[in-house]
Amino acid sequence: MVIIKNQLSNPYLPSFEYIADGEPHVFGNRLYIFGSHDSFGGKNFCEKDYVCWSAPVDDLSDWKYEGVIYRKNQDPKNKSGKMRMFAPDVCKGNDGRYYLFYGLSFLPSISVAVCDEPAGKYEFYGYVKHPNGKLYGTEKGDFFPFDPGVINDNGKIYLYSGFSPDVWFLRLGIDLISPVKGAKGNQVLELENDMLTVKTVKQLIPGTHNSKGTGFEGHEFYEASSIRKFGDKYYFIYSSVLSHELAYAVSDYPDRDFKFAGTLHSNGDIGINGNKNPMNYWGNNHGSVEYINGEYYVFGHRHTYWRECSRQGVAEKLGYENGLFKSAEMTSCGLNGKPLGLGRYEAGIVCNLFAKEGAEKSVFFKNKKKTQIHPCIMQTGTDRENEPCQYIHNMRDGCIAGFKYFECDCKEITLTVRGGKGRIDLYFDLNGDIITSLNINESTDFAECSAPLQFSGKKAIYLKYSGEDYADLLSLELR
Repeated sequence: MVIIKNQLSNPYLPSFEYIADGEPHVFGNRLYIFGSHDSFGGKNFCEKDYVCWSAPVDDLSDWKYEGVIYRKNQDPKNKSGKMRMFAPDVCKGNDGRYYLFYGLSFLPSISVAVCDEPAGKYEFYGYVKHPNGKLYGTEKGDFFPFDPGVINDNGKIYLYSGFSPDVWFLRLGIDLISPVKGAKGNQVLELENDMLTVKTVKQLIPGTHNSKGTGFEGHEFYEASSIRKFGDKYYFIYSSVLSHELAYAVSDYPDRDFKFAGTLHSNGDIGINGNKNPMNYWGNNHGSVEYINGEYYVFGHRHTYWRECSRQGVAEKLGYENGLFKSAEMTSCGLNGKPLGLGRYEAGIVCNLFAKEGAEKSVFFKNKKKTQIHPCIMQTGTDRENEPCQYIHNMRDGCIAGFKYFECDCKEITLTVRGGKGRIDLYFDLNGDIITSLNINESTDFAECSAPLQFSGKKAIYLKYSGEDYADLLSLELR
């Protein structure tokens, strides 16, 4: 068992953990994080078994590693463990047990596992099926089952699923697998009390093929179904065709009449605060919203190591008014819910990162020319080795790393840096003046450099490297 305290920044879990597609759920007095499980430097999405972390709702710094809750080879269709388990969700059944729903690679089915407690050892239970016994996903009219989201609504079980990536695959010139071709959004299924048998099937929101005149144009369904109920409203959270965006729709009903309501989160900060260009290396997004200790938070994920498939959970506090949420920008604060204070921070809490040429979609790791130009979030050691720390690698001339926000009575800043000969200029505003500069001496080892930095109140800190070769940034400390 690993217990880590005072983890109050983004990513919200320890920096050696790579949980993506995070589904946050409060069961009792604890927050549980369920999700798929990537590797540092992984070559594919979801390479590892499911693990779980939890924290008391009144102290979100007190994270507890619950361990492996379900292994890939527990599914009868995957005894070899070669297939991957994609994004899961969990809900409490009417029998008091907890049910884990997931998809296995690109098989046209949804698997279910069960446990007596939220983060115990789950056991395989069965597959979602029609009353005739045929698996959901195999009958005519079934949408391709993918990324299940589930809710127990006063004893009624609703399962949301679908995959509608036509627009992205066509852009890449990839021929879709036949069950996905012409996908028109997602479906909602009401299940029987056995948590397996389909009672009813309805389409919920549209994909790109059938969105005209619906209000979802430009934000059609792509993947990542998630459902929440706050008060008397139902909130359907999903990844739109923009991919980097978590969008949401609202209804008075769990299975119909959803209306597009806006954007919750973009892991590229695209379209947030007027940003037309990416402020961060972006890729697919998947997450949800949870009400925790009197506040709403949106959970998504970010991308590291020049790759789209080494993802980490991030969270942001959400504004809420008159039944609607306000868009949340990417910050370094996470579940802190407020600006950070004095102290030493891993550079891995960076929330805006881009080269002089800008930021791109995080799929260019095989392109050596691009990996030489662009920075990335890197990790010391191998995956999970000795609880490694994260740093920013390959800050070339003109590269900017942004950290938002700090609120403290600061006198000095210290950076731990290695690499090329040059300087790092510090800004509070990307369009503002240089506040202070730190000279960097060429070195293969990390070394500290300091400069006076006086401010009080809430500030963003942007660091811009100018110089030869590249610099790596391990940490920043405000005193």
